[in-house]
Amino acid sequence: MHFSLRIFFEAVSVAGTLGCLFFYGLSLAGLASFLRARKAGEVRSTDEPLPPISILKPLKGVDPEIWGSFCSHAEQDYPEFELIFGVSDAGDPARDLVRRLQEKYPARTIKLVVADRILGANIKVSTLAQMVREARYDVLLVNDSDIRVAPDYLRRVVAGLAGEGARATHSQVGLVTCLYRGVAAGTIGSKLEALGIATDFAPGVLSARFLEGVLKFGLGSTLAFRRRELDAIGGFEAILDYLADDYELGRRIAATGKRVELSGATVATFLPAYTLSEFWRHQLRWWRTIRDARRWGHAGLLFTFGLPWAVLTLLAARGAGWAWALFAVTIAARLLSGFGTAIWALQDDGAAANVLLLPLRDLIAPVVWAAGLFGSRIHWRGDDFIVRSGRLTRTTSRIK
Repeated sequence: MHFSLRIFFEAVSVAGTLGCLFFYGLSLAGLASFLRARKAGEVRSTDEPLPPISILKPLKGVDPEIWGSFCSHAEQDYPEFELIFGVSDAGDPARDLVRRLQEKYPARTIKLVVADRILGANIKVSTLAQMVREARYDVLLVNDSDIRVAPDYLRRVVAGLAGEGARATHSQVGLVTCLYRGVAAGTIGSKLEALGIATDFAPGVLSARFLEGVLKFGLGSTLAFRRRELDAIGGFEAILDYLADDYELGRRIAATGKRVELSGATVATFLPAYTLSEFWRHQLRWWRTIRDARRWGHAGLLFTFGLPWAVLTLLAARGAGWAWALFAVTIAARLLSGFGTAIWALQDDGAAANVLLLPLRDLIAPVVWAAGLFGSRIHWRGDDFIVRSGRLTRTTSRIK
């Protein structure tokens, strides 16, 4: 009986490790597909005029390096755009930074909206629902407050949405989104978070894009769409109570028959100086978000934890030579997939500097994944919620 259990344990461990190798191969294929598409986009030209665009940035508090992130949007090389910032609290300290931005760039159209009506559990979406009424243009772009962008960001993103609009392959594009890299603060928790974005999250997105042929969700780093696509899904009001609002927006636009495109542009997000406990809490919220948004996708992530599976195989096989060979292949594939994506897709030069933290990150990940299977409480932006089937309920109601 003992021998049978050992053989069973060994077989399960090997199957898990091989599943991870399949995922790493899939992510590398997704990376190659993304790089080809980005190169094609860089050499493609169009004479179509660039449409004016309204950038919507909901705010709550002051994020790390937020001033530089604001300025990067005001300094876009783009013919016509407006910046609309929104806060849900008239006393939010981010208001002072917006006023300062208006003073520094007087030639730019920069608006501040105080969205003091709380329309639903997701305050960010509630703010957006009130901000969009102030937007003048048909093309809308939403991104998070901590996102920093290159001067050609708008040109590259809008090209995917409108620049090739006359072509049949692009006429059905309903939303454009972007990959992002994390810029870590000096703490271990922050560095672990940045590693996860570069070597786990981004490869997962590219794998999903390659496996399904298209994306069927959006990323909060960039959501660019036309007003008619927003109206077709019921406006922001339709997702007022959802935790993964970026995912829901992309999913619903895709469900109308429109395509979700992944832009070749990448952006940066500046991470807080997470302590290990804050890192754990943030990761737990993230895993519970994925669990409720993409249940089968969440289950499949069990076969992305290459290092833990390879270690289990070594233990089950009692250090057999073939198990060591499988371990070495798994580690090589993990490094190539993760850091290949970080360097070639995200231009994340900082990821390799934290390579020694990767074993710690990889051993923590399945523990947080397992914890994310259970429970429904999350902490987000200073508030506590219960999340069920992707929908938020505040533990203390603030809806007016």
